[in-house]
Amino acid sequence: MLAVVAMCAMATIAITLGIVVMLVTESWHFFNSQYVSVRDFLTGTRWTALQSKSIEDAKFGIWPLLSGTFRVTSIAMLIALPSGLITAIYLSEFASSKVRATLKPALEVIAGIPTVVLGYFAVLVISPSLQWLTNGGFDAFNATSAGIAVGILCLPMVCSLSEDALHAVPRSLREGAFGLGCTPLETATRVVVPAALSGIVSAFLLAFSRAIGETMVVALAAGTQATYTMDPRAQSQTMTGFIVEMIKSENEYGTVQYYSLYGVAVTLFVITFGMTLVGQLVRRRYRETYA
Repeated sequence: MLAVVAMCAMATIAITLGIVVMLVTESWHFFNSQYVSVRDFLTGTRWTALQSKSIEDAKFGIWPLLSGTFRVTSIAMLIALPSGLITAIYLSEFASSKVRATLKPALEVIAGIPTVVLGYFAVLVISPSLQWLTNGGFDAFNATSAGIAVGILCLPMVCSLSEDALHAVPRSLREGAFGLGCTPLETATRVVVPAALSGIVSAFLLAFSRAIGETMVVALAAGTQATYTMDPRAQSQTMTGFIVEMIKSENEYGTVQYYSLYGVAVTLFVITFGMTLVGQLVRRRYRETYA
């Protein structure tokens, strides 16, 4: 059994290293091209890898894709983080057993909805509703509708992980707060939440990484035009959305346009890896240990 466990651990490490090697080697073909400059890639504000008719006219500035990614992610987090935390506090500290037995399965149902279904929900329900409310102020495909759908997708994750962190706080802390005259709301917000802060922040960062890496929702609802703007009403092609579009395009293997998807993929990997490191540091910094 020890050998089996060790083999599983080594397989996990080998798979991770294989992914890193694949990204580095394939993206090297992109960055080594005469048409690509690392400086322009990191600072450029135009991305026309699929729109340009010739490779000489193509622009490979990553910021339009980063802008679209963070627009969608920011909207999603504005929905998922406060709603998920408030729901977790309610379920952990205030809800009765009957209410908890109803809400928990409902959240699990939301978590089990396929992302492609949420993508079509954004296209057929959320986006037309936004256009109707603003009298056509939104594009047919926009960052807001995609962000709302991604927020719905991340909500069960935030709620479940935050509730687990709140449940891990010892009962003695609550009883001590009650003994000092705190109300249930004060106990929940000033004692329990700070005590579970490391787990809550980890849940937030995990949801943030999940939103950045979401593919199907943004590929369907955000649009296919990379725009360098902060306007949530405009189309917003994300990094994952571009990867999907490039794979579906007619660009042949070995072209600079084809290898550009690996340049975008390695950028996405660096961002998510950085978020994981930040999450580990935050967890260690604010972790509370109770006897």
